[in-house]
Amino acid sequence: MLGQYAKTVTRPFQRPRDILVRMQPAATCSDEELLRCFASGQPSAFELLYRRHELRVFRYLLRNLRDRALAEDALQETWFAVAREAHRYQPTGARFTTWLFTIAHHRMIDALRAVRSSRERASTAVIEEATAPLMGASGGGEPYAAALAGERLQALTRALAALPEEQRQAFLLQQEGELGVEDIAAVCGCSFETAKSRLRYARAKLRELLQDCV
Repeated sequence: MLGQYAKTVTRPFQRPRDILVRMQPAATCSDEELLRCFASGQPSAFELLYRRHELRVFRYLLRNLRDRALAEDALQETWFAVAREAHRYQPTGARFTTWLFTIAHHRMIDALRAVRSSRERASTAVIEEATAPLMGASGGGEPYAAALAGERLQALTRALAALPEEQRQAFLLQQEGELGVEDIAAVCGCSFETAKSRLRYARAKLRELLQDCV
């Protein structure tokens, strides 16, 4: 699948800086550098980006859509969009992760709209791919992390499903996307205070629902 993404761009003249970044160990390359190298014709840079962020993006989509097939489709569409739009990305506008999760968020909203009127999604489905531990969970997500660590996934899935949609999206952007409030506001198209409020209410509701899991 990665090869399909990589074929969406051609290989232009490589600038000295691109060659320098390519020679650097992967751990020293920022997401922004990798995306720029991919846009300049280095498919391996896209593969590194994909490996870094694929799991987090998939979990965000899966825990919102609660349907593995829909989440996989949305994931594929997200990365195709990243490949198509790589040459347009401007690091001065937003961090790569904010830009990436904005794309994923829009694909998720499109998927929800497509199925909302035609089918009922199971709210307690337990998906193996959703069981991976959180990466860099920030303060306020303790009941969420504890539920995962304790393998109480059914309770966690029910608790997330019980949140209002906008609160769930904001909370998962923070936990899976490791985004700050300002970035969450940018992804969701709301004000800083609105995003902050959604996170506060989401945490309070999850603490209440998961209090027996911690």
